[in-house]
Amino acid sequence: MKLIFAFLFLLFASLTCSSQQFTLSGTVKDGRGEALPGAGIYVSGYQIATVSDNDGKFSLRLKPGNYDLLVQLIGFTALNKNIVIADKSLSIDFILKESITQLAEVTIKPDPDREHYINMFKDFFIGTTPNAKQCKLINPNVLLVDYDKDESVLTVKTNQFLIIENKALGYRIKYLLNVFQFDSKSRIIYYEGFPYFEDLKGSSRQKKNWEKRRLMAYLGSPQHFFKSLYQQKATEEGFVINKLVMQPNINRPSDSLIKANINRLSKTKLNTGRTIYIDNNDSLTYWVRKKNQPAEIAVLSRANILQDTLVKTVNSSIKKIDFTDKLFISYTKEKENPLFSNSIGLSIPRPLDMGDNQVSTVTLQVSPVYFYENGGIYNTRSMLFAGYWAWEKIADNVPMDYIPTLP
Repeated sequence: MKLIFAFLFLLFASLTCSSQQFTLSGTVKDGRGEALPGAGIYVSGYQIATVSDNDGKFSLRLKPGNYDLLVQLIGFTALNKNIVIADKSLSIDFILKESITQLAEVTIKPDPDREHYINMFKDFFIGTTPNAKQCKLINPNVLLVDYDKDESVLTVKTNQFLIIENKALGYRIKYLLNVFQFDSKSRIIYYEGFPYFEDLKGSSRQKKNWEKRRLMAYLGSPQHFFKSLYQQKATEEGFVINKLVMQPNINRPSDSLIKANINRLSKTKLNTGRTIYIDNNDSLTYWVRKKNQPAEIAVLSRANILQDTLVKTVNSSIKKIDFTDKLFISYTKEKENPLFSNSIGLSIPRPLDMGDNQVSTVTLQVSPVYFYENGGIYNTRSMLFAGYWAWEKIADNVPMDYIPTLP
């Protein structure tokens, strides 16, 4: 969800905790004020949707909370709006603009690298987990792909729903992708958009298998973690929270000393009038290696972070966490998948006595992190995940209104 300060203020001022549901109603119209029947109104991240009637009217029942709504109708530009349901029903009208697209604008220029970029997008957006192997991207033709060679950044967008069929979890996901970016220099992946989940049709045996896999996907996930953290049950649910504390690397000399020695040794070699050769025992090589060492190293603190000290209540419906360094989160009730643990550079180093539990780290990007009772995060850019949480992507997501049924 996008960080919108006006709505955040409204949340702080008036949102109350309640199991009661309220009505969100309104009308979908065009720019001339004419009612638009048949428009889809989707609640992003949930399995909640409706269609406007012959008079353009719609109605949804929602619990108090913060929601992203997406309104779409063929021939019109999709509209998204963030709304807050507080302590009463809400009425809102949506005005859709006609989508006027010239033929020249939709002409797709041949790109010999497009298939390669699409495959990169699939790996970084859908994932490479066992569940991802059972996902199919139905309409890759709607993807708008751009690769900036100077910045080494892959950007992907859509102006239509991207359809993903997840036969592992039994979902058909309609995803309006605002933006996807992969920076190959920093190896950071970011995406945001509006997903809507539909159940696939299947036999009773398939549905039973899907329910089992959905539970496995949910357990240990960020959604599970923040939901249990909200309920003060993170430890009970199997999460152990530690910290990776950044400390100066005592084996790395100061930058000024490194620079002085590299300059001195480089000038000495240049003064000989010969080509500079560097071998493993060379003094210049020694100082270049020192320069390439990190200025700081992460040290794992084995003192468990208590939920009471980490989590603060904002109001009766929102909580927040704020921290320094990195959170080191271990999920003790499920082991890492061998596909993950055998991949170079993915698994987080940990003490031997932690075994092969699922381990992730969280770095704070925007302070603080606000989250809801269902495990939803207010600002998706507030954190950077590494480890297991960074490996599991869209293929391992369940809706925000998913209710786990433990065996």
